[in-house]
Amino acid sequence: MALNKRPNVLFFFTDDQRFDTIRTLGNGAIRTPNLDALAAGGTVFTHAHIPGGSCGAVCMPSRAMLHSGRTLYHIKGHGEEIPPDHVTLAESLRQNGYLTFGTGKWHNGTASYARGFECGDEIFFGGMEDHWMVPLCQFDPTGRYERYAPCIRNPYRTNTVEQRRGDHFHAGRHSTDIFADASIRFIEKWDGARPFFMYTSLMAPHDPRSMPEEFLKLYDPDTINLPPNFVPEHAIDTGALRIRDEVLAAIPRVPQEIRRHIADYYAMISHLDAALGRVLGALRKKGTLDNTIIVFSGDNGLAVGQHGLLGKQSVYDHSVRVPLIFAGPGIPKGQQSAALVYLLDIFPTLCGLTGTPVPGSVEGVSLLPCLKDPTAPLRPDLYLAYEKSIRGLTDGRHKLIEYGCGATQLFDLAADPWEMRNLAERAESQPTVSSLRQRLVETAREWNDEDHYTGADFWKRRADLNVPQRISP
Repeated sequence: MALNKRPNVLFFFTDDQRFDTIRTLGNGAIRTPNLDALAAGGTVFTHAHIPGGSCGAVCMPSRAMLHSGRTLYHIKGHGEEIPPDHVTLAESLRQNGYLTFGTGKWHNGTASYARGFECGDEIFFGGMEDHWMVPLCQFDPTGRYERYAPCIRNPYRTNTVEQRRGDHFHAGRHSTDIFADASIRFIEKWDGARPFFMYTSLMAPHDPRSMPEEFLKLYDPDTINLPPNFVPEHAIDTGALRIRDEVLAAIPRVPQEIRRHIADYYAMISHLDAALGRVLGALRKKGTLDNTIIVFSGDNGLAVGQHGLLGKQSVYDHSVRVPLIFAGPGIPKGQQSAALVYLLDIFPTLCGLTGTPVPGSVEGVSLLPCLKDPTAPLRPDLYLAYEKSIRGLTDGRHKLIEYGCGATQLFDLAADPWEMRNLAERAESQPTVSSLRQRLVETAREWNDEDHYTGADFWKRRADLNVPQRISP
């Protein structure tokens, strides 16, 4: 077949995968041979973040920011839909001649999917389901997916007919394998006439944490070490201490139960690592791996016992830092950059790597300078937020976190990467607190974060409460 010389793009995206879950990047407890090889053969951004989330379902605004290249308060609502004037990455590549294919989780409305993808398979429009019983859609270019069997019977739930956006199940097959197989089928059928953009979006390692037995056997909970910042309960009211994610384990946290959660979390990541290996193997067999840009990342992190938390409804590193790897033609190998990066920067970066014009609606910053020089600066700091209850800012060295309940935290990330020692009340820390707080307020204005900036409710609640600072675990 006559192969187009422009690079293909594989974007392999995971759900709830934390930044420190790749063996070669420092976690000796997990097994990720394919991610290890990808990191060795490409450039790793070690400080990739999401800005946080405007609702408990953090993945929804995170994905809207990723696909639109826009910041947290410049997307529509919480990301339930991506409006037509927010041009998506898939739309841009499609307009530049790319064959766009999507499979897996899409959490930002059916119309925006149809605008961006020319073809697709095994599409999941929803929040979260059992990995072994996922309601899936075949591709519908009109965007009216609701016309596909809006009521379907779940054989695992006796005598129930439930509303689902899907036209079929694959009972007994894990979602990770379903989406990997759909990706492989696309690769095998691709005729090479046009370069492709393939978006493979997993539901793993999001709970309910389940995986094939062979991966579960890799991890014995009794041998799992608890993280250094494990505590039974979080010391500060985050505004989300009893949200869905947090009630998946007993409160106060029990060490053995948290070890089991970590073991299951790692097992799901080893499973998705194997799926990534199968997809890369299909590209190799097709003869196009060397001409394919590969991006690997996740939509947000997860606490899994750190700071007494289980979920991602905070702005600690375990919740807002994510893995980000670029590999393929034109990408330096064996390189790491500590630049402060958002996932929304992926959009303009891929545009630059593929010769695609960047839409005017995109607010992300291209990472191309950091690919050329890993020491190149990108931005001075990152703005962080969760719902209406938490705001934060990090400059890479320090992180300031302000809570609506009245508490403040300051961490020296260089000396305290587990965010265990709150320095906010120390006299010598006050210049740093003041400087970061000023920058936080300025960025809130830039981002149109009215809940935070306009002297508004957030600061008023703090002043009225007059709550003494509390030392975080």
